[in-house]
Amino acid sequence: MTIDANMYWVPEDLFTSEEVLQRFVSEAPQDENTKVYLKDADGVRQVIVEKPAGYEALNYAQGDYVLEHMLADMDEAGVDVAVLKVPGANEWMSLETCRFFNDGMADYARRSNGRMVPLAVIPALDFTSECAAEIDRCMGELGFAGVQLCSHYGNKYLDDEAFAPLFESLNAHHATVYVHHVPVPVDCSSIVAYNNLRRSYGRCQDQVTAVGRELFSDFFVRYPNIKMVHSMLGGGFFAVSEMLLPKPSKRADAVQRFQTDNGELAQRLHDHIFFEMSHAQPWGAAQLKCAIEVLGADHVIFGTSYPVRREWLLDGPAFVKELGLSEQDEDLVLGGTARSLYHIG
Repeated sequence: MTIDANMYWVPEDLFTSEEVLQRFVSEAPQDENTKVYLKDADGVRQVIVEKPAGYEALNYAQGDYVLEHMLADMDEAGVDVAVLKVPGANEWMSLETCRFFNDGMADYARRSNGRMVPLAVIPALDFTSECAAEIDRCMGELGFAGVQLCSHYGNKYLDDEAFAPLFESLNAHHATVYVHHVPVPVDCSSIVAYNNLRRSYGRCQDQVTAVGRELFSDFFVRYPNIKMVHSMLGGGFFAVSEMLLPKPSKRADAVQRFQTDNGELAQRLHDHIFFEMSHAQPWGAAQLKCAIEVLGADHVIFGTSYPVRREWLLDGPAFVKELGLSEQDEDLVLGGTARSLYHIG
């Protein structure tokens, strides 16, 4: 079974209903850090998210999220199941809007005859009993595979105590949490003006920061039942598994400059953190093979960020199959690990 573990979804109503659009736009903070608006360009309606204002971070285009088109592209790619998620906007969506999006993804899941498996969106800050009830509804009644979060909200990463009520609820569900890395990390002033640095490297920087904070804090001590799937493998995989976790020195040093790992941090990385490989094709086969070798095939998950670039879906499974992995490792990357994490089929 081949699983695309990162297929984007927004309601097509966002482009056709003034009420839905205005509610969506009105909930986004409109300041120097974020700007959201509708744009018509080259005959295509787009909802643009600038983050920070003046620099495009996300583009949602009308026609990209039509169920029949999505299923046809999955068929062409040879993808059996797609995990649906909302790209980025859940950073500020209200509970009412989250419910609207969750209901929409549940509708696609039903109409796809099980070929689409959604991840719930939920307000992460100011978590209430009503938010907990929405998680219960999605994970129970609607049969969602997990929950999706942004890597940080404002200047707070997920290990911050502000998210404790949310993660206590998720821990009780033994939830798999997909973490979407935003194009700009909290500290972004040196990269923000350059498009590829912002939209590609910025995610790498954000990812290593987020993963590192989860590893070095007591996050997994507090929430031992949670597994985190970090998006867009990025390029920082080498830093996470090697550079951040140096082994004790074999030679005597006058000063111990690094926190060395006695095995505890590596165990947290192994038990709780997984990496979805969207955006891997642009950096090529050699680096993806390196990532799989460093992290293990059971910790790298196929995903495409469809419809950002259709080729990442349409050519994605073939790209992985051309890496020369063993049959077992290829099966793990293309679907085996995602199937286990998200309890698919």
